[in-house]
Amino acid sequence: MSRPIIATVDQQALQHNLAVIRQQAQGAKIWSVVKANAYGHGIERCLAGLSATDGFGLLNYEEAILLREKGWQKPILLLEGFFKASDLALLDRYRLTTSVHSEWQIEALANAKLSAPLNIYVKINSGMNRLGFRPQQLKAVWQRLAALPNVGEMTLMTHFACGEDPQGVVEPLACLDDAAQGMNISRCFANSAATLWHPQTHHQWVRPGIISYGASPSGRWQDIAGTGLKPVMQLRSEIIAIQQLNSGDGVGYGYRYHASGEQRIGVVACGYADGYPRHAPTGTPIAVDGIMTRTVGRVSMDMIMVDLTPCPQANIGSSVELWGQQVKIDDVAQPCDTVGYELMCAVAPRVPFHVI
Repeated sequence: MSRPIIATVDQQALQHNLAVIRQQAQGAKIWSVVKANAYGHGIERCLAGLSATDGFGLLNYEEAILLREKGWQKPILLLEGFFKASDLALLDRYRLTTSVHSEWQIEALANAKLSAPLNIYVKINSGMNRLGFRPQQLKAVWQRLAALPNVGEMTLMTHFACGEDPQGVVEPLACLDDAAQGMNISRCFANSAATLWHPQTHHQWVRPGIISYGASPSGRWQDIAGTGLKPVMQLRSEIIAIQQLNSGDGVGYGYRYHASGEQRIGVVACGYADGYPRHAPTGTPIAVDGIMTRTVGRVSMDMIMVDLTPCPQANIGSSVELWGQQVKIDDVAQPCDTVGYELMCAVAPRVPFHVI
């Protein structure tokens, strides 16, 4: 590597988290969500660690085809469904399960020439107002799809807008129960938050995403600290220079930080071009040689400055954890007014990955 920055993906942590989820959702099968290239971790890098799952959920056909070409024979669910009627030929070829959330998709299924029926997830809008049929449409939509020769097994699906809230699923569940009254149907409702905190939503399938990678669906690490979930990604670098500041000296572009006295700072080989958030404020947690400290000044394209006051022995070559085992990704995201999801997905292509 020409620079000391590296991201690692921990296969054992993936396996461990899957076991935690299975224990949490006993009796339900698991769709491990690997959309956005496994939340930035890399589908190919995660495949072995998640091999015991019951199915994979994703968005892009390219990722679904990659999984099939890597030998994955169990189910794959297209969470946003298909985008054009002609896409059904790919679904047929690679035997993909698809969500159906719009009238035109029903018509496309009715008119398609397929080698065998496709399994369908009927998506109902339970209040989030993104994708899905209205609850009052459920019975009519279900009957129309069930009558189509191109449709195989059917499952009811929804997504919770406020699954991290204690009462966040109460109203949606009541709405769905009313809409499905008298229907003996399989259900897949639980995202990461509902999987952890709302067992009444587990039903036949759950769809964990962020918790598979060891971060919190609420954006607060303390909310999952007692679950046993482990961070899967670690982003590390090194100190590449040291600066000795005097009182009043500024740091970085725009002098967003000034030393209040004599102070030693380190320069880290990581910046926003590597995926670290440019808007991370002074005080964002970071670890140097295993000692927690803070960033100072504005993040630049290729470098971050850190306060070495808590770690006076640090020097050029000292190890730095941007996030991972000690510095939780949620604790980096919070002061940046974002979520761990975004940081994971934003790691730049120039950062090399290593699987452990």
